[in-house]
Amino acid sequence: MGRRGENRRGRRREEKREQETVGDGRKTRRKEEKRRDRGTEREEGRSQEEKERGGEYIEGDVGDGRRREGNSKDEREREKIVPAGSGSPAMQAAAEKGRLGLKATKKTRPILLTLLPTNPSISPQIRSLLPLIRNPSAATATIDLSAAANRREFAEIGLGLPRRRRRRRMSTKGNWSPPAVSGRLFTFGLVASWYSSNIGVLLLNKYLLSNYGFKYPIFLTMCHMAACSLLSYVAIAWLRVVPMQTVRSRLQFLKIATLSLVFCGSVVSGNVSLKYLPVSFNQAVGATTPFFTAVFAYLMTVKREAWITYITLIPVVTGVIIASGGEPSFHLFGFIMCVGATAARALKSVLQGILLSSEGEKLNSMNLLLYMAPTAVVLLLPATLIMEENVVGITMALAREDFKIIWYLLFNSTLAYFVNLTNFLVTKHTSALTLQVLGNAKGAVAVVVSILIFKNPVTVTGMLGYTVTVIGVILYSEAKKRSK
Repeated sequence: MGRRGENRRGRRREEKREQETVGDGRKTRRKEEKRRDRGTEREEGRSQEEKERGGEYIEGDVGDGRRREGNSKDEREREKIVPAGSGSPAMQAAAEKGRLGLKATKKTRPILLTLLPTNPSISPQIRSLLPLIRNPSAATATIDLSAAANRREFAEIGLGLPRRRRRRRMSTKGNWSPPAVSGRLFTFGLVASWYSSNIGVLLLNKYLLSNYGFKYPIFLTMCHMAACSLLSYVAIAWLRVVPMQTVRSRLQFLKIATLSLVFCGSVVSGNVSLKYLPVSFNQAVGATTPFFTAVFAYLMTVKREAWITYITLIPVVTGVIIASGGEPSFHLFGFIMCVGATAARALKSVLQGILLSSEGEKLNSMNLLLYMAPTAVVLLLPATLIMEENVVGITMALAREDFKIIWYLLFNSTLAYFVNLTNFLVTKHTSALTLQVLGNAKGAVAVVVSILIFKNPVTVTGMLGYTVTVIGVILYSEAKKRSK
């Protein structure tokens, strides 16, 4: 009995050990299965992200030579390796632009690599890249494929080579972007071009209509619109400065024609006023645009501003009244035309917000000019023939006496287009608020330059009134910004 009991107890101990071993094995298998499931989920998540971009991924580790095959050999022949998911954002941004730069160190492993579809002709570069990833003795491996997208060859392959700074170029999709290195210089050039074109067209209009003796403001405006029509089409259809937007309905075209009519009235009235008023006083009256904008917005949209916004309009109007009393070259008809031009400019901005408010009808300023300018030419042509008889014959006679008038008209019309182009580009690369601040300063610069060029008399009262107006415009801008 004693031996049977001992044998029985021995068998029980052995069965218990076997059960414990089986249990440990099951626990170990469960842990391994969970670990594999978690790894599979991570890999599937990464794979899904990469498949949405058109490719899969492989995982390489510098030092141990492990690599997971993501595609078949034929598929890998049509793919290249670029970094994604690891490294700095600059590396990832470079990968998205077609630049391959892999930088692997002993501290950063494993490295997640991404396969993206490309030309099969660069498959030899892939084969030369894989040994570098598996090389156990390499502390760093840097491969720069900056020229592969264009010349289909490596720019440099080696160990520990420094990375080159990537240059930004003009996009092939038509979106014009400046180089990153000279971004500030580009912005400065845009602002300088904006100032030059705005002040240049203003002073040249004054010279032609007042000093030179070309007394045809409607014909001059039609030349401006004709140049804007031609150059807008060249910039959008050929140079692709902005994508072309189409007019989708007859109603949308009628809205654009209405804006074009108001725009014509504004430009013609402004040119007529320059025939009778100095540029300094013209700019003082033109600075009251915020006042008319607030009035038209309230009358047409019942849009009320904060009370502090309306208070800031008081110095705007007061300054113009002071400047009018102190202007030695004051002309009533010229003053009325200048006020009409300012009011029409404000009315156009309010109408544009009302008529082209829906998402399907919104146009950027360049495309809007593309459709408004030809319509303006059609509207101005009969007005020119009726109100300025034989203007073409008179212009040709002037050209026979002094051919410079043709160059003046061509240069002036081109400047009129560049006013709109630089206005769009400055807004795009800075902000609308920056353009507003530049506009306030532009009036003061135009006044100083016009006084220096045309030597028109100014008084302390006139300059005081203009200063009060500018201060009111600045306060109005601040009040609007805070109310938003």
